[in-house]
Amino acid sequence: MYQYVVKFMDVKGKTAVVTGGASGIGQAIARRIAADGGRLIIFDLNEKAGQAMIDELGADNCLALPVNVVDEDSVKEGLAQGVAKFGGIHVCVNCAGISVASKTVGRDGAFPLAGWEKVIAVNLTGTFNVLRLCAEIMADNEPFNDDGGRGVIINTASVAAFEGQVGQAAYSASKGGIVGMTLPIARDLQPLGIRVNAIAPGLINTPLFSTLSPEYVEALEKSVLYPKRLGKPEEIGKLVASIIDNDYINGECIRMDGGIRMQPR
Repeated sequence: MYQYVVKFMDVKGKTAVVTGGASGIGQAIARRIAADGGRLIIFDLNEKAGQAMIDELGADNCLALPVNVVDEDSVKEGLAQGVAKFGGIHVCVNCAGISVASKTVGRDGAFPLAGWEKVIAVNLTGTFNVLRLCAEIMADNEPFNDDGGRGVIINTASVAAFEGQVGQAAYSASKGGIVGMTLPIARDLQPLGIRVNAIAPGLINTPLFSTLSPEYVEALEKSVLYPKRLGKPEEIGKLVASIIDNDYINGECIRMDGGIRMQPR
């Protein structure tokens, strides 16, 4: 019987850039990659949190830098330091993001354009800025499998890309842009052996939820189809590990939301 032996990408000994990797979902992803034997280049403006990740994971395996994902020179410098330390980049996971809640026209007038531009800049332009520069470096990697694979890019979208709520015009547009650019970029980078995917998380239990009342959180949990709870950041980390490992996942946006479909409010 003919048997086809597939050599999967193994993150052990490889290097991953994780933006927003010192807190929340990004932190869980960084920890998972480290647990699987990968090395981390964390971009996070919170220098104290970044240092805490170095202390946790070890300076030999983790570099944390206060990189501004919107600033081309800042990203280039951060990547140069990462390559100098670890020798290359094989994975890029973009988690850095912000949200500004405002109605298109509200009590105080029209949505402030500066707020719109900041969300689009960080969430969408920042994601593209980092991935394009990482891909340029990945292109020089020696193939790590028989299919010529050289790298994996995973971007963080949101269910708001599909069911944005009241006041989420800017946030939903930024995340919708991440979903929309996934396939074109995967097509752009396929000759280089670089895969591109996106994850669209639902209600994930990050520190943001600690600021909400228990009653409101309980109501949110009940809106999830199954299981009726908030998602765990570690579950996103597990999905990222699966995408890295499975070379046939490409050009895809995967919802991870317990089956929730967000209501207008």
